[in-house]
Amino acid sequence: MGKFVIRNTNTGVKFDLKATNGQVIATSEVYNSLAACKNGVASVMKNAPAAAVENQTVEGYATEKNPKFQIYKDKAGEYRFRLTASNGQIIAVGEGYKTLANCENGIASVKKNAPDAEIVEE
Repeated sequence: MGKFVIRNTNTGVKFDLKATNGQVIATSEVYNSLAACKNGVASVMKNAPAAAVENQTVEGYATEKNPKFQIYKDKAGEYRFRLTASNGQIIAVGEGYKTLANCENGIASVKKNAPDAEIVEE
């Protein structure tokens, strides 16, 4: 089972979603309060399982409705994903992946781990 690890940063509070093996599979923005961060966690738990996947790296891709995972390429040419809530806000982002398949595996891991992940405050 995965877990959300909530921790303080120099500028606020953020969370990492970790897979069963302890690897970080998604990260949040920095929130200005613990309550706001917990709302972000709840939003990921709710939206991730049923979110569609929109692959923006293919020409003429179909635009999906929110909530959705958006796959895109960063400046370094790596594949990344971001999860948007039903209101279009970005609620979690993934790391850079060398291949599309690995990025898709990251999304599958978020979908699997987020719904019943334990919440831990550090």
